[in-house]
Amino acid sequence: MTARSTDASAVGAAGAADAAAAPRSLRPLVGVLAAMAVSLTGTRVSAIALPWFVLATTGSATMTGLVAFVELTPYVLVKALTGPVVDRLGPRVVSWTADAVSAVVAGLVPLLHGLDLLPFWLLLVMVGVIGAARGPGDLAKEIMVPEAADRGRVPMERATGLSGVTERLASTAGPAVGGALVALLGPMVGLTVNAVAFALGSLVIALALPRGMGRAVAPHAAAALPLTEAAPSSEPAPGHRTGRVAERVDEPGAPPIGYWRMFREGFTFLRGDPLLLTIIVMVAVTNLLDAAFMTVLVPVWAQESGGGPAAIGLTGSVWGIAAVGGSLIAAAVAHRLPRRTVFFTGFLLCGAPRFLVLALGAPMGVVLAVFAVSGFGSGFLNPILGAVQFERVPRHLLGRVNALGDSLAWAGIPLGGLLGGAAVALVGLVPVLLVCGGLYFATTTLSGLRPEWREMDRKRGRGPQAVADTGSTPAERPAVTTAVGA
Repeated sequence: MTARSTDASAVGAAGAADAAAAPRSLRPLVGVLAAMAVSLTGTRVSAIALPWFVLATTGSATMTGLVAFVELTPYVLVKALTGPVVDRLGPRVVSWTADAVSAVVAGLVPLLHGLDLLPFWLLLVMVGVIGAARGPGDLAKEIMVPEAADRGRVPMERATGLSGVTERLASTAGPAVGGALVALLGPMVGLTVNAVAFALGSLVIALALPRGMGRAVAPHAAAALPLTEAAPSSEPAPGHRTGRVAERVDEPGAPPIGYWRMFREGFTFLRGDPLLLTIIVMVAVTNLLDAAFMTVLVPVWAQESGGGPAAIGLTGSVWGIAAVGGSLIAAAVAHRLPRRTVFFTGFLLCGAPRFLVLALGAPMGVVLAVFAVSGFGSGFLNPILGAVQFERVPRHLLGRVNALGDSLAWAGIPLGGLLGGAAVALVGLVPVLLVCGGLYFATTTLSGLRPEWREMDRKRGRGPQAVADTGSTPAERPAVTTAVGA
């Protein structure tokens, strides 16, 4: 380990050291999770209300997929590019600002529709703005989780498990509320609830968290320092190669490093790990299929089967309740289980069976049972991935690494609804469900045969500073993206 590398590790450890010196408080973790809960619940309500509104007013699955494409494309692109901004400004400022923008624009949608001033092209523009604001807002909340865990003296795997529980609760309450609101009062009420939820999330982050929470990490650096070769591990993992990382020293009075230099640091960190690249590719494919499933295939199935928006809400709620149960178990015992085995078992349960049961036209009771098993398996995925991410990625790189990793894994999501809608219009619902289910099974099964997955259980239970002290290379500290549909 070079002297500069040690200094860089100290930079990443600064926030954790400050948290360790402060009295133990659960307020930061509760605040971050509360903000995530309300904003995600509103988004899940909108995920039912908006597609149903478009499908009911246009009668077109293609148009429905286009709306999802227009929202998610800027989400992915802006999220990928705002990692350095989040690191520079601090996640707290970015989070409440982004949620405030989303609240204003989301509130304008039902208002303009009520005034008969909402043509389809303007709806697309507003949906795109909401997607662009959601990207950095979601990113900022995610990277405040490890600091909140440090302040509360909560084990990282448990903190990410609670974050997973929060997401699953939102996935449970959101579809239930959304389905009921759309069925009883119409989709515009659901979009109004979405705007209110964004506003509440903004207020929680801005006002409820303790002072000093979510500050910028390492805003200054010795800009003249070159990229240096990282010291190789004494026992490099099979298939790994040493990477290059921009190592920085936080010095008072030093000029801030440039945006593209910060962006390059995150990219350099990401590209050095075969395990990370395998995860990104696999999750990108499954996210594309999940996006098609959630935004087009389920609404079309609900319309053709006669279940309507209530069926969408019911299946989503059953899936979410089971996922909450899986996440709670993961928070309690995941640190004792082999990550690789649990990870692929979870994907086996949550993937292809959902597509198959809808394609077979099974009765609602069978559909709900399959969705329950699927949700339970999915509850174990993101807690495992989040723990790997937060215990290995240095804190001063979290914004950039998470932004790039998540955006690459989400790259196919904007296309999911678009391709799903076009495919249904071309060949019908059942063939598309069967093909998507087969692709899901093949992706999660075949990629699991690669040797990189053995690295999931290495260095578990240690934070990024502990990893750095062992002399590991950037390639042994991968950032892990989360599965959206899982």
